Order: sequence, then C-alpha cells, then structure tokens
Amino acid sequence: MPGDWVNIAVLSAAVLGLVNIIDSHLISKRMPSLRAFLLPIGIIHLIYSSVLFNLFPLPEGTGIWPVLVAIASGILRTGAVSIMLYSLKREEVSRVIPVVYTYPIFVAIMAAPLLGETMHYLQWIAIIIVVAGAVMVSVRRSPAGSATWLGKPLLLLFGSSLLFAMADIASKYALAYISFWNMFWISAFCMSGIFLLVSIRPHVIRQLSNMKQRNSAIALLTLNETLTPIGIVLSFWALARGPVSLVSTIVSSRPIFVVIYALILSRVSPMFLEWQAGKVMLALRLIATAMIVSGAAIIYLT
Repeated sequence: MPGDWVNIAVLSAAVLGLVNIIDSHLISKRMPSLRAFLLPIGIIHLIYSSVLFNLFPLPEGTGIWPVLVAIASGILRTGAVSIMLYSLKREEVSRVIPVVYTYPIFVAIMAAPLLGETMHYLQWIAIIIVVAGAVMVSVRRSPAGSATWLGKPLLLLFGSSLLFAMADIASKYALAYISFWNMFWISAFCMSGIFLLVSIRPHVIRQLSNMKQRNSAIALLTLNETLTPIGIVLSFWALARGPVSLVSTIVSSRPIFVVIYALILSRVSPMFLEWQAGKVMLALRLIATAMIVSGAAIIYLT
C-alpha cells in the first residue's frame, strides 16, 4: 500500500537527521580536519560494502548498464555528501541541511522526462511547500537584527542539492534491476573509495594519532556510521517501492528532525553543537517545519 513507502521514507529522514547532528558535532568540534573525518568513514564503509557484497550478490543476469548507473549514482551521492560535510565545517547544521534538502524540486523536474513519472497537481504543490519550508529554515538573524541568507555558500549547497537529485534519479532507475541492498553496497564502495583516495595522507594519519580524546571521538563516529547505513538502506528501500519524486520529498523532510534534535540538545547539552535559537528565528523555523509537515501530509493523503 502507498503508506508503506511513506513510513519507510519518514523513518529514513528521522535516522539521517540524527546522523547529520552527530556529523556536525564531530566535524566542527572533535575531528582535527575534514580529511581526518573522512578517513575512518572510508574504512568503515569499505567494511560494510565488502560484507554486503558477499551477502547480497547481484541478481543473476543483471546487465552492465544498471550496474554502471548504480555506480554513477554512488559517485554523485558521494560528491553531494562531500559538499555538505565541507559546509558543516563552516556553518550551523540547522541551516546547511535544509538548503541541501531542497533537491526534490530537481528530482520532480527530471523524473517526468527521464523516468516517465506523472504527478497530481496537489503533489506538485506539496513539493513546493516542502522545498519552501526547507529554504526558510536557512534564514539567520544578522547582528543588526535583520534576516540574512547564507550568501555565497548557498550556491555551493544548491550544487550539492542538484547532485543528490541526480543520484536519486539514477538510483530509481537501477533499483528496477537490482535490490536496495545491492544499491547500498555499490554506493558504499564508491563512497569509501573516494573518501580513502582524498584522505589517506601521512599528515592525516598523524592528526588522528595525536587527537585529544581520540577513543571517544572514534567511538561516536563508529556509532554514527552504524546509523548511516540504516538510514541509507531505508531510503533505497522506499525508492524501490514508491515514486522517486515523492520519496525524495519525504526524505527531504530531514530538516524537521535536525531542528527538533538541535532544539533538544540546546537544552540538554548546549556544548554539543552550535545552535542559534532566538525567539524570532525559532518562530520562523517552527513555521517552516509546519510547512514541511503539511507538504508531507498532502503526499501521504494523495
């Protein structure tokens, strides 16, 4: 039934929202550099992909084209993630994630000509509402008291958004021929290869060796990279069962969970991450969250 993939996509958004919060904490406060953050992730994902490669081989008779498209999807997704992580090093998580997850509008535009998907006008309205709500969350308050946008980094984040959209379109095509488990280990191989290629350097290894509180940081990173495959597999599972335009829209509701988690942490552990939560900005984010929820509800009901 239609509600199945919606529920799976919502659960994926909730899990990956938590992943983004921990990513932001590790990158901005614990890891000595972005490359030092990518190196252990590359190793962990190489292990995951190797194990799942043996557990879930490609279906017999799978042609080369679906595999190449799946690899392209993995490379595009890794590029998008890399830009997002680079931005998390410099900006507040509750402002980076909403901009990146405007990608459903790109997915909806590409899905019709490339995959032949058609949507009801209410579903188009829902996508626009969700994207508008996500962009609203990226507004911040300047020292003078006026609302400002991210500026130049905004264009970089929209580039990440476009790459995510292209990755989802490619994944949807490939999932017609392979399972979501296959899709995950192919993507994980691509991510681990690229991350290891850019991060295996003598000075990066020295940075990791000389880290303060290294064991606790690596333990938190390992926990995070245990949650990441769960969220990604759920998103591929939802993509395999539902229209890519609508699944992407539901998964892009992740900013709701990022804001909720950040708000809770600002009360429970204020030092865990940077969080600007003045009354005006909090009200704006609540309005944006209501928009995202409303858009998701329209998709569910239609």
